[in-house]
Amino acid sequence: MIRVLLVENTRLVRAAFAALLSREEDIEVVAEAGGDGEVIARALMCRPDVAVIDVDSKEGEELAARSELRMRLPDCRMLLMMASTTPERLRRILDLHAAGVISTNAPGDRLVHGVRKLVRGQRFIDPEFALAALDAGEKPLTSRDVEILRLTADGTPTWEIAQRLSLSVATVRNHLSAITRKTGGRNRIDAIRIARESGWV
Repeated sequence: MIRVLLVENTRLVRAAFAALLSREEDIEVVAEAGGDGEVIARALMCRPDVAVIDVDSKEGEELAARSELRMRLPDCRMLLMMASTTPERLRRILDLHAAGVISTNAPGDRLVHGVRKLVRGQRFIDPEFALAALDAGEKPLTSRDVEILRLTADGTPTWEIAQRLSLSVATVRNHLSAITRKTGGRNRIDAIRIARESGWV
């Protein structure tokens, strides 16, 4: 049997995932948690093969980022669930040594497939996330672009950005024009939205 620990804040959603996984003859949900600080204790008690963790909640993201679960249960593989992601966030999540990532909007059989792949020692990335990452391509912004865009997004005036970064006002304006062009935005506000949604800032 594949032993699963399910970590999800919302009780109804957690019950739905548990029911879905428990229908399978080779999968048993041995423990459930709502990101309430008891996850490590429950994991040590039931020793799951896979921990399915919703990282859209603050507690879930913190749990995924913590090394304690990996350190104390090195054989437990993490499958992280999220409603959506960006290429940057996907890379960051995979850097946490998660074995897999899946959309909370994925069909039920994909979750089951992901759990089984992890147990076989393979990685699993939701195809929708993988395609989105491929479509997004490389980040088009330079580190200076990102710096200027972050300050602009915070409401910092152009003259102050120039002063802080030891640039001329004209140079800052040129950067902002280039950023708008690189992101495909209609204006600065649109460029900020696109950059945030793409995980570039």
